[in-house]
Amino acid sequence: MDMNGKTVFITGSTDGVGRYVAAQLAGQGAKVLIHGRDAARGNSLIEEIKRAGGSAPVFYQADLSSLAEVGELADAVLADHKRIDVFVSNAGIGSQNEGPQRQVSRDGHELRFAVNYLAGFLLAHRLLPALKAAAPSRIVNVASLGQHPIDFDDVMITKNYSGSRAYAQSKLSQIMFTIDLAGELKDSRITVNSLHPATYMNTTMVRAGGITPMSTVEQGGKAILHLISGDDVADRSGLFFNGMNEMRANAQAFDADARRRLRDLSLKLTGLA
Repeated sequence: MDMNGKTVFITGSTDGVGRYVAAQLAGQGAKVLIHGRDAARGNSLIEEIKRAGGSAPVFYQADLSSLAEVGELADAVLADHKRIDVFVSNAGIGSQNEGPQRQVSRDGHELRFAVNYLAGFLLAHRLLPALKAAAPSRIVNVASLGQHPIDFDDVMITKNYSGSRAYAQSKLSQIMFTIDLAGELKDSRITVNSLHPATYMNTTMVRAGGITPMSTVEQGGKAILHLISGDDVADRSGLFFNGMNEMRANAQAFDADARRRLRDLSLKLTGLA
């Protein structure tokens, strides 16, 4: 896909791999819609891209731990843009951000499930009219190799909590959603794929977990850019990639009943039901 003139919305794009991807796309002439919680970071990215000669991105500020703010973010983007060529659900928090203890979102949901999964679930559904208007278009969910099956008796992990489990459950949820949405959209010319960009990139999330980085944001960014614009994935959907290579996700992702239960819960929690 030639990205010149294309509109791309990337959540969590004022830092880390999202920032790298936004800058690369802007340099290719794309109209990039960036998102973050911190206006100063957003403005610094705008200036960085302008200095490099790229098209100035548009910044949208929102805290994805609040479903109300997620809804307002969707409203703001849709008010400004009737067509979106690519939506990248990249925003996320790691297993140790702000400490190892269990945390909840503003809506009372387990924080990683809310930010890493529910926010992207809601945004994807709300942005569908603009994605359909721009078809062929793409949705890219930035997930992880870290995947933990969902315990539907305790989705919010009120017992035996660990940050790593919460993170991995949120990422498997993204992959299950990817498969489901790809099925729903199979005749719409919108593809939906997910990926693990790279292992322990040099990002704020990784450093917050006390982990020594093993790869770069450039490596992870290239894998995300592949799903955004690669010709070889133009007509492929519902897949999970490890970097550039397709691979099989956790077995629960292929359990249709588990996906149905997750979908029903997600529609209820986000108010889409």
